[in-house]
Amino acid sequence: MTATELIELWITRLEAERARLTEAGQDAPVVALQGRLVQSTGGLHLYEFIVPADVQLAVDLPVSVVTVDEADTTEGVVLQQAGNSISIQLVDALGHEVPSVTLVPDQAGLASTSASHLKDILAKPDLYHLGPTERLASLLQMQEGEAEAFSSASSVFTTVWSDDRSFRRQKLANLTMELIRVNKRILLISPDHQECDEIVGMVGRTMKAGGLNHKTWITRYELPIASQAGGVDLHELGFEAQMHQFYAKSQGDKASLKHKYDRFRELAPFLSQKEAKQKDLDEVRLLEWRLVTQLRDLQVRMADVRKTLDEFENLPLFQRLTMQAVGKNVESLKQYCALYQGQMEQLDNELDVAKGRIQQLAPEAAIPRGTRAEFEDLKEHITKLGGAKKVRELLAAEENPNRQAFIQNRRVVAATPTRVASDPLFSRVRFDVLMIDEAPRIAAPSLLAAAGLVRERIIISGDPRDIAAAGQWTMPQSVTRTAH
Repeated sequence: MTATELIELWITRLEAERARLTEAGQDAPVVALQGRLVQSTGGLHLYEFIVPADVQLAVDLPVSVVTVDEADTTEGVVLQQAGNSISIQLVDALGHEVPSVTLVPDQAGLASTSASHLKDILAKPDLYHLGPTERLASLLQMQEGEAEAFSSASSVFTTVWSDDRSFRRQKLANLTMELIRVNKRILLISPDHQECDEIVGMVGRTMKAGGLNHKTWITRYELPIASQAGGVDLHELGFEAQMHQFYAKSQGDKASLKHKYDRFRELAPFLSQKEAKQKDLDEVRLLEWRLVTQLRDLQVRMADVRKTLDEFENLPLFQRLTMQAVGKNVESLKQYCALYQGQMEQLDNELDVAKGRIQQLAPEAAIPRGTRAEFEDLKEHITKLGGAKKVRELLAAEENPNRQAFIQNRRVVAATPTRVASDPLFSRVRFDVLMIDEAPRIAAPSLLAAAGLVRERIIISGDPRDIAAAGQWTMPQSVTRTAH
């Protein structure tokens, strides 16, 4: 049976399961007591509730949480159940202590969402890759003995079979290191959140030992159940924590940019006004220089005339006759003196006006120390960002976290298969390699849904004896397919 045929068979099975759950009314409300807030990260909140002993809710089952007064209703996902204690991840906080809530599970909705994901894989072959999935489909149709013999270490499909869990996980961690070094994007899935925490801790510890900064490479989708694993702080690797930290820094950078832009807008007209005043000051100083030059020229002429008057009687006769021939005699020289004196007085008055204007303009044109350099730095920064218009667009843009863009920047994304099959975010991202931890304990449709997201390679890990024990790969009955 090809991968397409197997996916079609499981779609039929999931749709039949959804119809059965709806008709049987198995999504009955459950009253939970003694709720408490365990942790909050970004926009997600992990709560622990106490449920009746006969209540069993599956991992990653979506639930609606209704408070007693029905004033607050929020959506969540079951992350773990240990006895009658259940951990639920909520998108809204309900306070530190919650006396009682009603949980409304949505098993039918989960089956419907998973079926829709598989339908998209078949309906959009240009967006999904079924090359590696064909090899996985062959494995899923084998019995325990056949699957154990189906060992492969090719570039498309690799199996890591062993009854030693530590050996298997260390092998996966080593393979992760090799793949990261060749710039591959990896989707790492485990059956439940506790297993996911453990394998993430193993991979993180191996990266640290290999000299890689695991915080920049790994993201743990959903909130971790454990605080540490393998000596690695899991809260630092949480997708929500990393994204919240990134956008908090982004908002800080945006506030800094706004401050710089506001300062730039404040200094631009200020310096423009100062430049206009400086231009006026330069013009007045040029006028002052011209007046001073004219005054000095008149003073030289006045000195020459007075010297001539003082020496006129002692000048040789021929020189006096020559001067008189051009109209220069005692009377005319005195008139020249009076004329020059009047012009100098006028220039003195104009100089007084110019100096007064200079004294007025000098402080108006003065720029505080460092202001010009500050403005030039701001101008250079804004120019690098694309100019004032681009900066205004950046500041006007809404700070809506782009979860898809953020998760695409992570090299290793660790999640549970049910979340991969049901969360719309995963339908929009693609990976190079699918790495499956404890594969025999993961349902076949979830494996197929995750396999459709990878382009190059699938790595299967687990104990072959768990295939029959877990029964997760049991083929749907052909009768169900005929009904479809």
